[in-house]
Amino acid sequence: MAQFVDWDLAAATAGALSKSGPAVSYDDAMAVVSELRALTDEAAGHVASYTGLISQVDVPPVRVVDRKDWAAVNIEGLKQVIGPLVSRLTGDKQSGGLTEAIGSRVTGVQAGTILAYLSGRVLGQYEVFSGDPGQLLLNAPNIVEVERKIGADSRDFRLWVCLHEVTHRTQFTAVPWMRGYFLGEVQAFVDASQSGEHILERLRRGVATLSDALRDPESRSSVLDIVQTPAQKAVLDRLTALMTLLEGHAEFVMDGVGPDVIPTVESIRAKFNRRREGGNPLEKAIRRLLGIEVKMRQYAEGRKFVHGVVERVGMTGFNKVFESPLTLPRLDELGDPDAWVARVHGSRAALGS
Repeated sequence: MAQFVDWDLAAATAGALSKSGPAVSYDDAMAVVSELRALTDEAAGHVASYTGLISQVDVPPVRVVDRKDWAAVNIEGLKQVIGPLVSRLTGDKQSGGLTEAIGSRVTGVQAGTILAYLSGRVLGQYEVFSGDPGQLLLNAPNIVEVERKIGADSRDFRLWVCLHEVTHRTQFTAVPWMRGYFLGEVQAFVDASQSGEHILERLRRGVATLSDALRDPESRSSVLDIVQTPAQKAVLDRLTALMTLLEGHAEFVMDGVGPDVIPTVESIRAKFNRRREGGNPLEKAIRRLLGIEVKMRQYAEGRKFVHGVVERVGMTGFNKVFESPLTLPRLDELGDPDAWVARVHGSRAALGS
């Protein structure tokens, strides 16, 4: 069966199109890598103490990567997910020969273009697709570039980033069911499609849409264009609620820990928010099409939800959110912490009694 994506070509395209990182000497680069590893370990202690969440599995060491390596790791992760899904959707049927082979190469170039763009923006990531329990990635060139652009103290900014990303690692390693639940929801999204061949074509068009957006900022298409059924919308709502919770929790933790261990945290947050919200028209269009605009809203909405719950029932009470998939907030509860508290803790807790 021909591939849905020519992954080798995707990797080559991402490597060729990725921007070079900021100018640093070899010794300085090695010092950055060493410090990020040390700060990850420091952040792990702060996150565990602040949240009360303890990893239940052996945690792989952080992997400090450059932009090309970041893209390569994500390609491997996508291969682990998309390959089996395509096989299942097509029933491992042999597909259309030369036409399909050409299609996979076109999609490979388009996927590589998208990953090249993202590789120049992502500071860190907890990558869960390529293996259990996942792996923490820190994108060193991007971290150095951003800290320089906003004029941040380098150690403070690096620890601040580590706090955010280590919180994501903690969410997936301290909550045994989290990774399986997330991957199950991705599977459910595909299962909810009306037709296997149809969803593959829509996914291919979705990749093409995002790739084209890098050249056409006037495009009004969206990643949501691949959603076709009410069942898929229901899964997307659950995934949106989950990702908003996880991003908001990480934001809450990094700023909650920050004042005690990062002297310049308030300045970093203010400057970083201005950078996050800025950008030229092309940048803004691409962020919207790639879902980054949605992610930016998730930071604020999720943080507000976590703050509201902790304010009402404390951190231990908030941690009931991780008890089971049934205690995760529903999409409509993210804007109404009292509703979640009432459902999970009972109405008296919501009233503060």
